[in-house]
Amino acid sequence: MPRSKLWGAHFITLIAPIVSAIEVTIPLTAPSGAASLMGNLVSLSIEQDRWIDWAGTTEPNTFFNNVLDNFIQITNTPPFVRIGADSEDHTDFSYDVEYEEDIFPPSSAITPYPEATNITVGQGFYDIISHLPNGTQVHWGVNLREYNLTAAYLETIALMNAFSSPAVIEKNITLKFIEVGNEADLYYSNQGRNSSWDVQEYVSQWEEFAYNVSTTANLSESSYTKLIGAAFAGSSNNNLSGFSPQAIFNLGILESPAGQLIETISQHHYSGSFCTGGGSVMQDLMTKSYIRGNISMFVPDIEASSAEGLDYIFGETNSMSCHGAPNVSNTAGAALWLLDYTLYATQVGVSRLHFHDGIGYKYNLIQPTTLNYSILDGSPIAPLAPHVQPAYYAAIIAAEAIGSSGTTQAVEISIDEDNVSGYAFYENGSLSKAVFINLIAYFSGAGARNSTHIDFSFSGSGYTANNMSVKTLNIGYASDTTNLTWGGQTYETSDGRVSGSLTVDVLPISSGVDLQETEAILVTFL
Repeated sequence: MPRSKLWGAHFITLIAPIVSAIEVTIPLTAPSGAASLMGNLVSLSIEQDRWIDWAGTTEPNTFFNNVLDNFIQITNTPPFVRIGADSEDHTDFSYDVEYEEDIFPPSSAITPYPEATNITVGQGFYDIISHLPNGTQVHWGVNLREYNLTAAYLETIALMNAFSSPAVIEKNITLKFIEVGNEADLYYSNQGRNSSWDVQEYVSQWEEFAYNVSTTANLSESSYTKLIGAAFAGSSNNNLSGFSPQAIFNLGILESPAGQLIETISQHHYSGSFCTGGGSVMQDLMTKSYIRGNISMFVPDIEASSAEGLDYIFGETNSMSCHGAPNVSNTAGAALWLLDYTLYATQVGVSRLHFHDGIGYKYNLIQPTTLNYSILDGSPIAPLAPHVQPAYYAAIIAAEAIGSSGTTQAVEISIDEDNVSGYAFYENGSLSKAVFINLIAYFSGAGARNSTHIDFSFSGSGYTANNMSVKTLNIGYASDTTNLTWGGQTYETSDGRVSGSLTVDVLPISSGVDLQETEAILVTFL
């Protein structure tokens, strides 16, 4: 509430921040059904057309490898890397090309860095997978949209040659999945098929192409490499006339020779769109109920996939489709969105999320190469060196919450606040950490920054900590695009490595914690 002081002959109005208080109850041992979390929960989907900029050609992209290795240092697990997306369905193979040759449409203010409309690749394009960190698992897409069996065959041959090379085998970089076609439910709208295109025709064509691909790659029930199922842009859920996992299951895809090699269903999802421009409101993206609604719509698909014994992932996802919305997708507010979106997704059965990145895309976690044009409107800028964007911090926080035990589980903490989220983490069944996120967007000029005080109580049996360490994601404003710190440290460095002195607060549990608007904290129970 405002309060006034008499100071000389002038009145000065001071705005005091409002502090609300809540108590949360956290089970001391992992509840039955707590989600199991792998270290690569936050993974990447990379637009294929400029893959060579990510990996490097004659030598590895050191910056990209460093920002991947940061996760390995925390979880002992590299992020899973999917390569493909829209440009996978515009890719052809030629023995006359060393790496790749691309044809790009003109850039625009809405899409400063458009996808290539034609990509011709050679063996070197696949061979540079050897540049990724040791132990990286890969999910790679081949072309279905052009309905060219020869192209799919040649791409598959090149893929298998790359992954059987000594350089790749030595680093234990593995091809876990082949994806046949990207977002085939959009083939009619993007002129890939005529108006007769439907899910039945899709299943028929997928089975034909996937059989060719799996035979060429020598895939079998016992092979390490398997196939991805679906990879649709949307879902008709239980409407079997549309495109959904349920629809393709109903049409018998899993009984086909290739369909028997499907191990994982992949869903693509964005929380909004910037394909035609227009305004996007950051608080809408960050709102707790909006985040939950964007994920819970897929619960029928997750349940149907699980009933078939299949894993379920978001194989391509991010904030706003068509590369993100300016001054929303590239901000600190989007980092908090990504953290809550990721952790809530685990609660409904999503086992991994591949956040889509492309060169110069607004919603990237990572910009791996120098940019000469603004990601916001395509205007010329002074060369901008490789760097991470705010969303990268969210991925780091998720990694630290999961840790390296290999036994981590998580449950959402019940919090009766519209825009405060919390998650408890367990190692070997015992409470180890908690993450709390305040999703209220705080902007410059908003006045006092309010906070929520959180007190703890515990339920069930198990060790009850007396003290805790608190690590804070420090954000000036939700609209900030730089100068975030995590525990006093920054990842906004020339080499992508963390820098600065670590700062954490060690407090008694009985004191509780304060969580400001536009802030996230990691609590470790000591």
